[in-house]
Amino acid sequence: MTQPPESHNTLDTSGLYCPEPIMMMHNRVREMAPGQVLEIIATDPATTRDVPKFCTFLGHELIDQREEEGTWRYYIRLASSDQ
Repeated sequence: MTQPPESHNTLDTSGLYCPEPIMMMHNRVREMAPGQVLEIIATDPATTRDVPKFCTFLGHELIDQREEEGTWRYYIRLASSDQ
């Protein structure tokens, strides 16, 4: 398996279920700069649907997604503020 992308910030939502991980992502993204990479750790299988939709809706780029033993890791590059 390839190395995960470098991230500027990590958000661990393990043990939380929809909609909490997405709400926490919204809050964390507001604290970060455009172009930075956020790593999200999740245990809710619904995030496999919700995180890509979050990225598409807000213009962020899902640059990597991986799953290992019921834990998902997502890496998203934040959209520039002019979108």
